[in-house]
Amino acid sequence: MKSIDPDDFKVVENIKLSQIPTNLEIGASDDKKENKLEKVSEKLSELQDVMYAHNRYGVLICLQGMDTSGKDSLIREVFKGFNSRGVVVHSFKTPNSAELEHDYLWRHYLALPEKGKFAIFNRSHYENVLVTRVHPEYIMNENLPGIESVADITPEFWQNRMEQIKNFEKHITQNGIIVLKFYLHLSKEEQRQRLLRRLEEGKHNWKFSTGDLKEREHWDEYMDYYEKAINNTSTASAPWYVIPADDKEMARYIVGKIIWEEMQKHTDIKNPEIDDKVKANIEMYKDILAKE
Repeated sequence: MKSIDPDDFKVVENIKLSQIPTNLEIGASDDKKENKLEKVSEKLSELQDVMYAHNRYGVLICLQGMDTSGKDSLIREVFKGFNSRGVVVHSFKTPNSAELEHDYLWRHYLALPEKGKFAIFNRSHYENVLVTRVHPEYIMNENLPGIESVADITPEFWQNRMEQIKNFEKHITQNGIIVLKFYLHLSKEEQRQRLLRRLEEGKHNWKFSTGDLKEREHWDEYMDYYEKAINNTSTASAPWYVIPADDKEMARYIVGKIIWEEMQKHTDIKNPEIDDKVKANIEMYKDILAKE
């Protein structure tokens, strides 16, 4: 089985999504991929235990992708070995009335991980330069100064917003949050097949939404805006990774492996040293407990 190198997926220069494959063949069966993922997931859960004791870093995992790209199942499989206290998943929907009374990043600040924990954004602050760009009328709900109509939303507005997002990520990474961003790169044909399966398999009917078909009509716009967002906001401290997502098992393994490999760069994450007094009296404490 071909090894996974995170650098093969990291965005370090401008990309064209149309030129990046949505499927990666590495010569492995689904069972082999699942076995590899199982091992990576176990190592990540052990790492999170050490992170919890170390209490210096939080980890933010951002997952973006078109409908049916596999975000939910990826979260379930990659993080299933985690202690429930160590990981929190946030699925960001349409902002509610309270959230709209604040700036668009406010609710994302509130959801940032505590030290020692992972937070997963299932859809993230990037929706504010993706879905709102496809549907700029949504911006009107934010009641922004100087934006009286959709006509006031200029290309400069979106560029400024991406700069704001970069500044947001710069701020949190400088304050102990490790940021890794993954775009699940799905082909339009594979999405069609997955939507069909939702309709054909009764147990999955509930997953189907007519909204999926409406958004599918904007596929080319989404690809354009994803490309712009990724190219404008992939930085050394908060990189984007473009993950081939037509094969769900492969995508899960790649994401898990990248998270593991990237976390190994933080060599200071280790269990804290035991207190000198405790260390000097371990045998005595053991003897006290043994005699109870």
